[in-house]
Amino acid sequence: MGWQDDLRSDEYMQVGKIIDIGKKKFGDFRTVFPWFIGAFIVLVGAVSAVYSIGPDEVGVRQRFGKYIGLSTPGLHVKLPFGIDRVTPIKVERVLKEEFGFTTMRPGVRARYDRVELEQSLMLTGDLNILDVRWVAQFKIKDPVKLLFATRNPLQNIRDISEVVMRRLVGDFTVDEVLTVKREEIDYLAQQELQKILDSYDVGIQIVTVKLLDVNPAEKVKPAFNEVNEAKQEKEKMINQAWEKYNKVIPKAKGEAEKTIHEAAGYAMDKVNRSKGEAERFLAALAEYVKAPEITKKRLYLETMMEVMPKAKEKYIIDAEQKSVLPLLDIGRKGGSKE
Repeated sequence: MGWQDDLRSDEYMQVGKIIDIGKKKFGDFRTVFPWFIGAFIVLVGAVSAVYSIGPDEVGVRQRFGKYIGLSTPGLHVKLPFGIDRVTPIKVERVLKEEFGFTTMRPGVRARYDRVELEQSLMLTGDLNILDVRWVAQFKIKDPVKLLFATRNPLQNIRDISEVVMRRLVGDFTVDEVLTVKREEIDYLAQQELQKILDSYDVGIQIVTVKLLDVNPAEKVKPAFNEVNEAKQEKEKMINQAWEKYNKVIPKAKGEAEKTIHEAAGYAMDKVNRSKGEAERFLAALAEYVKAPEITKKRLYLETMMEVMPKAKEKYIIDAEQKSVLPLLDIGRKGGSKE
């Protein structure tokens, strides 16, 4: 067993040497460790003291939770280790909240979950159910009020917008919401939503409220489509009747006006001619009274001048001649010759 004791003794000596070396190294490390910790703290502090604000942002600065000012876009320095805290707020970007649907990425809409469908179903003024989907676009006009005036401003926008939209849809009939009143609802919703948010003083400016899709609920859509088809057929028949009316009635009115104007013109022509003849007769009568023989001869000559050019053959006979038959060339007209 002696050789075994010698072996154990050699092992103990080796372990002791290792422990001595470890103590020496650890002592050297304890000397360097505080400097390492200090450099790390300084590095972390330097990194946390520098921050940047984007071009479309404003930084809200807080010191121990208290508001101390705003930071403009660019690089800035603050007190490190959580003493100063800066919250960047995007004040130039137009943000939006969607109601009744969710956009996964631009141009692609996601499926609707049950919560969104319950949010979009609304009752109109004539007790019809519509599936209304809309967006509210807004900007942050006061970042300080946004952070400190209310706990959850985005949820406030969603809740108020839903209340306002339900009330406005309930003020109109289903046909009005689907067609002619959509722009009016957009405008009224924007104005009322802005008014309520201003009363809460949350620092948000509503840019626009826009109805995107307004459709009947799925369960009533077939019946609604049948009603719309009947209304469209009714409008079609009315339009066709008006088309025929517009073709026939204006034409008849035009012909009546034409006949009336022609009659008025004919009457005016006859009256003017009669007046002219009467005036001419009175003038001739006045001349006749002054010089009866001269006037009679003048009238005779004027009549001859009017009649003679129209006569084809002219015969001048003696006043003593009893008959004009011998003067006519009867043979030239096809009569017999002796």
